[in-house]
Amino acid sequence: MSHVQWDQTPNLRRPIMLVAFEGWFDAGECATTALNWLASRHSGLRVASIDPEEFFDFQESRPHVGFDDEGKRVIEWPRNEIVAASTAPDHDLLLLAGVEPRLKWRTFCDSLVEIITETSTELVITVGAMVGNVPHTRAPSVKGSASDARLAERLGLGRPTYEGPTGVVGAFHDALDRAGVPAISIRASVPHYVSGPQNPKGQQALLRRLEHLTGVEAEADELDEAVSEWEQRVSNAVGSDEEVMSYVARLEAEADAKSADEIDGDELASEIEEFLRGDPPADSGDV
Repeated sequence: MSHVQWDQTPNLRRPIMLVAFEGWFDAGECATTALNWLASRHSGLRVASIDPEEFFDFQESRPHVGFDDEGKRVIEWPRNEIVAASTAPDHDLLLLAGVEPRLKWRTFCDSLVEIITETSTELVITVGAMVGNVPHTRAPSVKGSASDARLAERLGLGRPTYEGPTGVVGAFHDALDRAGVPAISIRASVPHYVSGPQNPKGQQALLRRLEHLTGVEAEADELDEAVSEWEQRVSNAVGSDEEVMSYVARLEAEADAKSADEIDGDELASEIEEFLRGDPPADSGDV
């Protein structure tokens, strides 16, 4: 039984799917706010959604009741909706800024693979953010990896090295590997000492990287003011504690001294386009 609810299947141009989930892999809400930002600026058209009934404990993830524009009482359930955006010159985007399900992760991921198959999606990019030992005064690093060895080598990406508890993103990559769907992961590092629901600096860094990778017009510069205000608020809070100030200064020195293991956006974008065209690697000797 399929758990996918289809709205419409537009004529998509070689789609790339971008996926982010609230929670485990979304520190500072950087990833989901980045994808919602893209959807809001490109009039995302809903293609499909996944029925939440099988995947959530509604006593834990309670739906919200409210009113629509006509004053009618409505219930809003946890949503995992895929929207299409015709933005890039060569590829349309499918965007999922979703909610991590509480139940039946394997079945949920199989539902996503069903959508990927039906839409002939050529590449999946999972987008996330993790806390780390990084200062709020420096540009967030954005790193990438691919679990498939050949894809990682082709795109010049590292392989995942993390071992331990995982979120639905880890289960999703496993399902993609089993289905033979090309997939990469990009993630921003955000300061672990900053509390608060949103980090616009991390959001902006991810948007700029996605602009390089997919060709989408992210309009990330519109976040400059929000980023400046956020950074000033954090600096003011840090400035009231000498111990934290000293710690941040050490992080700044480390960030300035080390060569960041950060993906080159332009180079990776070129490699992705060659991969999607089916071109052989430049040094392969293939004809």
